Amino acid sequence: MKKTYWTHKTAEIQKGAEINPGTKIWHNCQVFNGAQIGKDCTIGHNCLVSSKAKLGNGVKIESNTDVWDYVTLEDYVFVGPSVVFTNDKNPRAKYPKSKYPKYGKWLPTLAKEGATIGANATIVCGNTIGRWAMIGAGAVVGSNIPDYAIAVGVPAKIIGWVCECGNKLEFKNGKAVCKICKRKYKKRGDNVREIV
Repeated sequence: MKKTYWTHKTAEIQKGAEINPGTKIWHNCQVFNGAQIGKDCTIGHNCLVSSKAKLGNGVKIESNTDVWDYVTLEDYVFVGPSVVFTNDKNPRAKYPKSKYPKYGKWLPTLAKEGATIGANATIVCGNTIGRWAMIGAGAVVGSNIPDYAIAVGVPAKIIGWVCECGNKLEFKNGKAVCKICKRKYKKRGDNVREIV
Protein backbone atom coordinates (compact mmCIF):
# COMPACT_ATOMS: atom_id res chain seq x y z
CA MET A 1 0.00 0.00 0.00
CA LYS A 2 1.36 3.40 -1.01
CA LYS A 3 2.20 5.82 1.83
CA THR A 4 -0.03 8.89 1.58
CA TYR A 5 1.67 11.03 4.23
CA TRP A 6 5.21 12.45 4.51
CA THR A 7 7.78 11.82 7.25
CA HIS A 8 11.32 13.09 7.65
CA LYS A 9 13.90 10.31 7.50
CA THR A 10 14.73 10.80 11.21
CA ALA A 11 11.11 10.25 12.33
CA GLU A 12 10.28 6.89 13.96
CA ILE A 13 6.84 5.60 13.05
CA GLN A 14 5.83 2.34 14.72
CA LYS A 15 3.87 -0.23 12.78
CA GLY A 16 0.20 0.04 13.71
CA ALA A 17 0.08 3.84 13.92
CA GLU A 18 -2.83 5.24 11.91
CA ILE A 19 -1.69 8.25 9.87
CA ASN A 20 -4.03 9.71 7.26
CA PRO A 21 -3.27 11.36 3.90
CA GLY A 22 -1.63 14.77 3.66
CA THR A 23 -0.03 14.67 7.11
CA LYS A 24 3.60 15.80 7.53
CA ILE A 25 5.81 14.58 10.38
CA TRP A 26 9.13 16.39 10.84
CA HIS A 27 12.60 15.67 12.29
CA ASN A 28 13.13 13.37 15.29
CA CYS A 29 9.45 12.64 15.94
CA GLN A 30 8.10 9.40 17.39
CA VAL A 31 4.64 8.03 16.66
CA PHE A 32 3.69 4.93 18.67
CA ASN A 33 1.68 1.89 17.63
CA GLY A 34 -2.03 2.68 18.06
CA ALA A 35 -1.73 6.47 17.69
CA GLN A 36 -4.44 8.00 15.50
CA ILE A 37 -3.53 11.01 13.35
CA GLY A 38 -6.04 12.58 10.96
CA LYS A 39 -5.67 14.11 7.49
CA ASP A 40 -3.51 17.15 6.71
CA CYS A 41 -1.87 17.42 10.14
CA THR A 42 1.55 18.97 10.71
CA ILE A 43 3.72 17.66 13.53
CA GLY A 44 6.83 19.78 14.15
CA HIS A 45 10.27 18.45 15.01
CA ASN A 46 10.99 16.55 18.24
CA CYS A 47 7.38 15.59 19.03
CA LEU A 48 5.93 12.35 20.38
CA VAL A 49 2.44 10.98 19.75
CA SER A 50 1.62 8.18 22.19
CA SER A 51 -0.30 4.99 21.48
CA LYS A 52 -3.66 6.14 22.89
CA ALA A 53 -3.51 9.72 21.60
CA LYS A 54 -6.00 10.90 18.98
CA LEU A 55 -5.51 13.79 16.56
CA GLY A 56 -8.29 14.98 14.26
CA ASN A 57 -7.90 16.50 10.80
CA GLY A 58 -5.87 19.65 10.22
CA VAL A 59 -4.18 19.58 13.65
CA LYS A 60 -0.93 21.55 13.89
CA ILE A 61 1.57 20.71 16.64
CA GLU A 62 4.67 22.87 16.93
CA SER A 63 8.08 21.58 18.04
CA ASN A 64 9.00 19.88 21.32
CA THR A 65 5.51 18.73 22.33
CA ASP A 66 4.53 15.27 23.58
CA VAL A 67 0.93 14.16 23.14
CA TRP A 68 0.45 11.43 25.74
CA ASP A 69 -2.12 8.65 26.13
CA TYR A 70 -5.74 9.80 26.52
CA VAL A 71 -5.12 13.22 24.98
CA THR A 72 -7.59 13.97 22.17
CA LEU A 73 -7.12 16.95 19.86
CA GLU A 74 -10.15 17.50 17.63
CA ASP A 75 -10.03 18.98 14.11
CA TYR A 76 -7.95 22.13 13.57
CA VAL A 77 -6.49 22.33 17.06
CA PHE A 78 -3.27 24.39 17.15
CA VAL A 79 -0.64 23.45 19.74
CA GLY A 80 2.25 25.89 20.20
CA PRO A 81 5.87 24.88 20.84
CA SER A 82 6.79 23.10 24.09
CA VAL A 83 3.22 22.64 25.32
CA VAL A 84 2.94 20.10 28.16
CA PHE A 85 0.05 17.64 28.40
CA THR A 86 -0.30 15.50 31.53
CA ASN A 87 -2.34 12.33 32.06
CA ASP A 88 -1.72 11.52 35.74
CA LYS A 89 -2.93 13.78 38.58
CA ASN A 90 -1.02 11.99 41.35
CA PRO A 91 2.03 10.34 39.76
CA ARG A 92 4.35 8.15 41.81
CA ALA A 93 7.39 6.42 40.33
CA LYS A 94 6.99 3.53 42.77
CA TYR A 95 3.26 3.06 42.03
CA PRO A 96 2.64 3.34 38.27
CA LYS A 97 -1.05 3.34 37.31
CA SER A 98 -0.56 0.46 34.86
CA LYS A 99 0.65 -1.78 37.69
CA TYR A 100 -1.36 -0.42 40.65
CA PRO A 101 -4.81 0.71 39.42
CA LYS A 102 -6.10 0.97 43.00
CA TYR A 103 -4.04 4.18 43.35
CA GLY A 104 -5.96 5.90 40.59
CA LYS A 105 -6.05 6.07 36.83
CA TRP A 106 -4.82 8.15 33.95
CA LEU A 107 -7.25 10.92 33.07
CA PRO A 108 -8.25 12.10 29.59
CA THR A 109 -7.75 15.57 28.18
CA LEU A 110 -9.85 16.99 25.34
CA ALA A 111 -9.14 20.03 23.17
CA LYS A 112 -12.23 20.64 21.07
CA GLU A 113 -12.40 21.79 17.46
CA GLY A 114 -10.30 24.82 16.57
CA ALA A 115 -8.84 25.42 20.03
CA THR A 116 -5.46 27.18 20.24
CA ILE A 117 -2.93 26.37 22.96
CA GLY A 118 -0.08 28.89 23.26
CA ALA A 119 3.62 28.13 23.64
CA ASN A 120 4.78 26.59 26.93
CA ALA A 121 1.25 26.18 28.28
CA THR A 122 0.59 23.24 30.62
CA ILE A 123 -2.68 21.36 30.31
CA VAL A 124 -3.50 19.40 33.47
CA CYS A 125 -5.31 16.13 32.71
CA GLY A 126 -9.01 15.63 33.25
CA ASN A 127 -9.97 18.93 31.65
CA THR A 128 -11.62 20.09 28.42
CA ILE A 129 -10.65 23.10 26.33
CA GLY A 130 -13.73 24.34 24.46
CA ARG A 131 -14.27 24.91 20.75
CA TRP A 132 -12.23 27.79 19.31
CA ALA A 133 -10.97 28.75 22.78
CA MET A 134 -7.54 30.38 23.03
CA ILE A 135 -5.06 29.51 25.78
CA GLY A 136 -2.30 32.07 26.32
CA ALA A 137 1.41 31.28 26.26
CA GLY A 138 2.67 29.92 29.58
CA ALA A 139 -0.82 29.38 31.02
CA VAL A 140 -1.57 26.47 33.35
CA VAL A 141 -4.99 25.02 32.58
CA GLY A 142 -6.35 23.23 35.66
CA SER A 143 -10.09 23.47 34.94
CA ASN A 144 -12.46 23.30 31.99
CA ILE A 145 -12.29 26.24 29.58
CA PRO A 146 -15.55 27.10 27.74
CA ASP A 147 -16.01 27.56 24.00
CA TYR A 148 -14.56 30.80 22.56
CA ALA A 149 -12.89 31.81 25.85
CA ILE A 150 -9.49 33.51 26.08
CA ALA A 151 -7.71 32.11 29.15
CA VAL A 152 -4.31 33.21 30.44
CA GLY A 153 -2.17 33.01 33.59
CA VAL A 154 -1.34 30.59 36.39
CA PRO A 155 -3.86 29.21 37.00
CA ALA A 156 -5.56 30.06 33.70
CA LYS A 157 -8.44 32.55 34.05
CA ILE A 158 -10.87 33.80 31.43
CA ILE A 159 -10.05 37.36 30.35
CA GLY A 160 -12.24 37.65 27.25
CA TRP A 161 -13.78 35.97 24.26
CA VAL A 162 -12.56 35.22 20.76
CA CYS A 163 -14.12 34.61 17.35
CA GLU A 164 -13.52 31.44 15.34
CA CYS A 165 -11.23 33.53 13.10
CA GLY A 166 -9.06 34.54 16.11
CA ASN A 167 -10.24 38.15 16.55
CA LYS A 168 -11.21 39.32 20.06
CA LEU A 169 -14.96 39.76 20.57
CA GLU A 170 -16.55 42.72 22.34
CA PHE A 171 -19.97 41.86 23.79
CA LYS A 172 -22.68 44.45 24.32
CA ASN A 173 -26.00 43.35 25.84
CA GLY A 174 -24.96 39.74 25.33
CA LYS A 175 -24.27 40.08 21.61
CA ALA A 176 -21.14 40.53 19.49
CA VAL A 177 -20.22 40.78 15.82
CA CYS A 178 -16.65 40.03 14.77
CA LYS A 179 -15.06 43.11 13.23
CA ILE A 180 -13.03 40.93 10.84
CA CYS A 181 -15.21 38.07 9.55
CA LYS A 182 -18.66 39.39 10.65
CA ARG A 183 -19.66 36.19 12.49
CA LYS A 184 -22.33 36.87 15.13
CA TYR A 185 -22.31 35.56 18.69
CA LYS A 186 -24.58 35.44 21.72
CA LYS A 187 -23.35 35.22 25.32
CA ARG A 188 -25.08 34.18 28.52
CA GLY A 189 -22.72 33.87 31.52
CA ASP A 190 -19.75 31.82 30.31
CA ASN A 191 -21.76 30.27 27.50
CA VAL A 192 -20.94 31.74 24.08
CA ARG A 193 -22.42 30.43 20.86
CA GLU A 194 -22.39 31.50 17.25
CA ILE A 195 -25.67 32.76 15.81
CA VAL A 196 -26.15 31.18 12.41
